[in-house]
Amino acid sequence: MGADCEDAVKQLSSLMEQVEAPLKRSFQNVHQGYPKETLMRFLRAREWNVSKAHKMIVDSLNWRIQNEIDSVLERPIVPVDLYRSIRDSQLVGLSGYTKEGLPVFAIGVGHSTYDKASVHYYVQSHIQINEYRDRILLPRLSQQFGRPVTSCIKVLDMTGLKLSALSQIKMLTSISTVDDLNYPEKTETYYVVNVPYIFSACWKVVKPLLQERTKKKVKVLSGCGRDELLKIMDYSSLPHFCRREGSGSSKHSSPDVDNCFSLDHPFHKELYGHIKEQASHRELIKMGSLHVSIPEPDLNEAKIVEVIQAEFQKIGEQDEITTNGHKD
Repeated sequence: MGADCEDAVKQLSSLMEQVEAPLKRSFQNVHQGYPKETLMRFLRAREWNVSKAHKMIVDSLNWRIQNEIDSVLERPIVPVDLYRSIRDSQLVGLSGYTKEGLPVFAIGVGHSTYDKASVHYYVQSHIQINEYRDRILLPRLSQQFGRPVTSCIKVLDMTGLKLSALSQIKMLTSISTVDDLNYPEKTETYYVVNVPYIFSACWKVVKPLLQERTKKKVKVLSGCGRDELLKIMDYSSLPHFCRREGSGSSKHSSPDVDNCFSLDHPFHKELYGHIKEQASHRELIKMGSLHVSIPEPDLNEAKIVEVIQAEFQKIGEQDEITTNGHKD
């Protein structure tokens, strides 16, 4: 890290020492013993501009306090059948770890329907996975390896992506905004696999709008991406949809393959068990979904959403012309 970056970290650290006590307490939950690395994440997200990074982190800490994020791991989504429905329609899971010890999160983008519960439950579930990663998994790995482990990688499966996904764009934008503003620089690399034409068309128009830092993080792999991913992880850590070419849907896997999206997977059992145990320590358990305030996306993200919507509409119109042409 260069002298300028070191100086930026010192300046931001000095500013954080001046914030009010409630923000300091929340910041401890965020940094988990690694304040320098946390400050660097916010600085990278704001191109090393100290005042912008300071505003970002203070806004994020206020968001945590106002929305009771520090106690989100004490609020189970009940009954368990509702949580199972969420897991069946918001496909995300931990498939393993890279050779360097980073958690590998698999996301079934194409087959996630987000239609079994209210938006609040899906946002709550997403935040709980983020908080469990940052407050339980990463500290455990840091202790295991004797060095800070503060990020993960994500493998995005586009199997089944259709034009109907446009109806989910508001939900996905909400989740993306929560991550961008409150969990910046937590993902080292996004690997995109099983790419259909619809994604390729959108990626072509969206890529130029992304910041250079973000572009470098996204790697679109051919096919299921198995060979490329095996360079950074063992076969046992591959998401089930990457284990063999043409293995089909990310949502359903054959009995001999470990489906990390399922509530019966060890990661989700451990996560849900942890939240229920934390809740049992409280006299009063808050039931119902967590209503998190979602900040407006920034102008660039709003522009990206517009471009995706326009591209989806264009593809839909082309498909309609082709279909009508065949009918004639």
